[in-house]
Amino acid sequence: MKKGFVALILHAHLPFVRHPEYEYFLEENWFYEAVVETYIPLLTVLEKLVNDKVPFRITISLSPPLLNMLSDPLLQKRTTRYIEKLIELSEKEIIRTKKEPKFNRLAKIYNEKFKKIYSFLTEKYKLNLINAFKKMQDEGVVELITSAATHGYLPLLSINKKAVKAQVMVGAKEYERFFGKKAHGIWLPECAYEPGLEQFLAEANFSYFFTDTHGILFATPRPKYGVFAPVLTPSKVAAFGRDTEVSKQVWSAKEGYPGDYNYRDFYRDIGFDLDLEYIRPYIHPMDIRIPTGIKYYKITGKTDNKLPYDPDAGIEKAAEHAGNFMFNREKQVEYLYSILKREPIIVAPYDAELFGHWWYEGPIWIEFLFRKTAYEQKTFSFITPGDYLDRFKKLQIATPSMSSWGYKGYHEVWLNGTNDWIYPHLHKAADIMVEMANIYKDTSDPVIVRALNQAARELLLAQSSDWAFIMTTGTDVSYAKRRVKEHILNFLDLTEAVKKNNINLEKLEKIEEKNNIFPEIDFRVYV
Repeated sequence: MKKGFVALILHAHLPFVRHPEYEYFLEENWFYEAVVETYIPLLTVLEKLVNDKVPFRITISLSPPLLNMLSDPLLQKRTTRYIEKLIELSEKEIIRTKKEPKFNRLAKIYNEKFKKIYSFLTEKYKLNLINAFKKMQDEGVVELITSAATHGYLPLLSINKKAVKAQVMVGAKEYERFFGKKAHGIWLPECAYEPGLEQFLAEANFSYFFTDTHGILFATPRPKYGVFAPVLTPSKVAAFGRDTEVSKQVWSAKEGYPGDYNYRDFYRDIGFDLDLEYIRPYIHPMDIRIPTGIKYYKITGKTDNKLPYDPDAGIEKAAEHAGNFMFNREKQVEYLYSILKREPIIVAPYDAELFGHWWYEGPIWIEFLFRKTAYEQKTFSFITPGDYLDRFKKLQIATPSMSSWGYKGYHEVWLNGTNDWIYPHLHKAADIMVEMANIYKDTSDPVIVRALNQAARELLLAQSSDWAFIMTTGTDVSYAKRRVKEHILNFLDLTEAVKKNNINLEKLEKIEEKNNIFPEIDFRVYV
């Protein structure tokens, strides 16, 4: 008999970045990189496990912005072009490194990998990776869940309750649009929770959500089983808490697996190393050096003198770390079972992009982990939150505390001196949106409906938590500021045009074409 369960949750999300007005746009690379380095490698691993009949269960959250980008013909076309350039570059690298055996081997590995990724995307799934995820759900190995509409940081939007409701309801409807059924669970953006949010989740028929560790530990009343069992909120939506130990083993920059010196170094890339004339066709058109995805060095240590990456050593280390993770979960489950006198659930949530993009060996680590767990131990099994709730009907009723999984555990990352200026604009725009929805809820004018639907899109896009996060981290601040301002200005232009009955159809069409997220949105969600 199993003594406990582990729930592995991967949250796949990117901000909605789509710029048809430019032939090349740097920030769109975030999406292409994630497809090539995370989503397809992860799907490939899952398909291998299914083909080998390895029993496993995993939960994957696909955010609405990501689903809209994965299904967008323009981005699909540009993704194939991106991979074609990688194949071309890796073929050139095979020639350039012919006298450097270690690098030459890596160049050949990259070339073969890129070709397989291209075939997976273009031939097997005809550019639609959503169907690949759906297939894994239909196979019974993946539980797909959703997130809020544009990953808005809900506690900081809750001054206007309708803003929160819209984020939740649109997220729920987008999942239903893509998968033809309702999602059981929702990933609260940044795991950010405050008491009362669960009311909106219940209204959207969600069964569960996640908080960080202290969200459950500081719940009222105090949970009997800590984070090792979900609690049931007063609105009858279950809350699962993140386990600190599994987080530390994978996330920690100092103690986590991805920092091992044998793994591939993320930052050392030929886009920065090679001569400009050679690499120019594969970087920014304005000669701005950017990562290409071809990296030849391992982490090595805290030194600039990096050693060549050994893929065999990297794979061996991934297998070792998968075994270590499994062993630690065995001992953790055995101890908890002896104390709790019931099967604990250990919740292990991570950003999906960690696996493959940041941690190159991450997908193979997942494969090793599932294989080892299935055949080398009998203490625990992998489970999804939905499966757990089907098995355990009686839960303690409690209200989690305010929390997030950001730095220091609360809202500081998304509300500080770098980004606090955005919130008065977001709150004012939400108030206007509610007002306009109530005034025009019965309108039959198709142009007014289009304008207000687009205004709703612009408001939701401005509310994305990614912009505040980027301003805090300082990674691409000018772009984040530009996006917030652009969406707020679009929103104000549209709502003013509706009020004055002076809608410029040509301008509306341009905004609709550019920011085409949520094609079935109805502004009346704000009524």
